[in-house]
Amino acid sequence: MAADSSKQFWKRSAKLPGSIQPVYGAQHPPLDPRLTKNFIKDRSKVNALPLKSKKASSFHEFARNTSDAWDIGDDEDEDFSFQTLNSKVAKATAAQVLENHSKLRVKPERTPSALNEMPTNCKVIKSSSEAQLSRTSEDTCVRNPLHKQQSLPLRPIIPLVARISDQNASGAPPMTVREKTRLEKFRQLLSSHNTDLDELRKCSWPGVPREVRPVTWRLLSGYLPANMERRKLTLQRKREEYFGFIEQYYDSRNEEHHQDTYRQIHIDIPRTNPLIPLFQQPLVQEIFERILFIWAIRHPASGYVQGINDLVTPFFVVFLSEYVEEDVENFDVTNLSQDVLRSIEADSFWCMSKLLDGIQDNYTFAQPGIQKKVKALEELVSRIDEQVHNHFRKYEVEYLQFAFRWMNNLLMRELPLRCTIRLWDTYQSEPEGFSHFHLYVCAAFLIKWRKEILDEEDFQGLLMLLQNLPTIHWGNEEIGLLLAEAYRLKYMFADAPNHYRR
Repeated sequence: MAADSSKQFWKRSAKLPGSIQPVYGAQHPPLDPRLTKNFIKDRSKVNALPLKSKKASSFHEFARNTSDAWDIGDDEDEDFSFQTLNSKVAKATAAQVLENHSKLRVKPERTPSALNEMPTNCKVIKSSSEAQLSRTSEDTCVRNPLHKQQSLPLRPIIPLVARISDQNASGAPPMTVREKTRLEKFRQLLSSHNTDLDELRKCSWPGVPREVRPVTWRLLSGYLPANMERRKLTLQRKREEYFGFIEQYYDSRNEEHHQDTYRQIHIDIPRTNPLIPLFQQPLVQEIFERILFIWAIRHPASGYVQGINDLVTPFFVVFLSEYVEEDVENFDVTNLSQDVLRSIEADSFWCMSKLLDGIQDNYTFAQPGIQKKVKALEELVSRIDEQVHNHFRKYEVEYLQFAFRWMNNLLMRELPLRCTIRLWDTYQSEPEGFSHFHLYVCAAFLIKWRKEILDEEDFQGLLMLLQNLPTIHWGNEEIGLLLAEAYRLKYMFADAPNHYRR
């Protein structure tokens, strides 16, 4: 009888949120059950929620049938002061925790026999691409207990999605002979009296070495002239021109007709790459505010639109890397001189302006450029992979619901910033890379997730997948494969539009 009543008691109480139950751990010593017995009995009198016998068929039905758990038995007059811990139990638990931690701190020494027993067929994976290829061999490795690694120096922990400097997801390997040869070829091109821009684009398509990326981007964007003798004077003139705009226009941000623009910029900038400490520094945010406000003032046809703030970040990081050898994401920009910061700011402004000149219809009223690109993506996918296209139609998924962001932010919200920088190497090497070639990159990116898309069989699941695609481990190899597929699609369809027109 006692067992039945106990079972009934727990059956009733299990449905109650916030039930007092023992939780063990360093921060939560065991509760004395004698102190909580009466409280549990009082709480068990509250009527429990009825269990749902069938799955809700729609979100509205789910919302109607779901009560807020915090509203159950909410009594403001309840006095929890009697829930004091038993001091003896608390002290004993604390002593046990300290003893356990002290034992863990003692590192067991590996014996020679233990070293000999370690598997020899395990290897370090340099990137996620290699991880995929070696997964079968990893499965044969003996699963040893995990030990805390001591090989890496102590440093601030940056999420993998926020890492910029190491463009391979598992760290940058030593430079190969081929990469050294490519770097030397770039240096020869850039140091020539008149840089051959066609040859520079050809070399830049598969990626630009980090050491020469800043000057290469300035040339490919049209910011710098190909003639070596004119570059220094051009940089000086354009930088002075930008800060002339600052003096002329920036104070007007407080005027009534510009307040809305400046307020929106001021709100959006802290949201720009929030996981990267670099972009949360007040000085960097002030630089971004000036760049975006001046651009908006000088382009009244579009003004500032949410999403443009993301387009500054690759240029800022690339031009900052010209002066920083350590990890950019952790660098404190206050260590740089005022002249260097002014140069980075002006160069970021002009290169971003050059980019936006080619896609400004993406940001004018009603954003017609994006509307056209999303429609073109839908037509293209319907010809490339009719099964995926019909899958979207079956579950009433509109391309605009996920691809609008792909066009508005140039896939920057779908990829880590290190991948965006590599992607833009190719975009700047392609004619109309940010407008025309981007369409084929989006198509290749969508088809990349074909299996995962077809596995989802409801509207919510499809949108959740498409808005949270797992690219956190991507590096140069994945971007290279994506670009190769995009180029194949462009070669097949760009000059033969009847292939994808209905």
